[in-house]
Amino acid sequence: MIAYVTVGADDMAAAKRFYSAFLPALGYAMEEGSEGLSYTLPVAPGKMPIQPDFYVKPTFDGRAASAGNGAMIAFEARSQSQVRDLHAAALSAGGVDEGQPGFRASYGPHFFVAYLRDPQGNKIALFSSDPTEPGRDD
Repeated sequence: MIAYVTVGADDMAAAKRFYSAFLPALGYAMEEGSEGLSYTLPVAPGKMPIQPDFYVKPTFDGRAASAGNGAMIAFEARSQSQVRDLHAAALSAGGVDEGQPGFRASYGPHFFVAYLRDPQGNKIALFSSDPTEPGRDD
């Protein structure tokens, strides 16, 4: 199980604008501290987290942050409509489009996804795969 994911950022204000445009709508709470941004999902008392936390931090070595080649972080939305809305919100908050919301021929018939890059260049996917919604072939 993945416990947490961290991406580096050189401009914390731009990162905060970008990630706060869609992560709260997916249930993440944000804390800002001297070490950067922490986005976490609520955990009921006595329960273990079921999804990883997400952190945006300055680099530990002090060099410029860079996006991983081939790395991507995917966040699950509740619906195709939410994928569209959050993709638009993230673009308005400084993201760069890497693929408009829609179905992709190489994935299952209900996998609805949008791709973008954060201000640092990290690739982000927003997806829904709800089988009760219309699929690619419907």
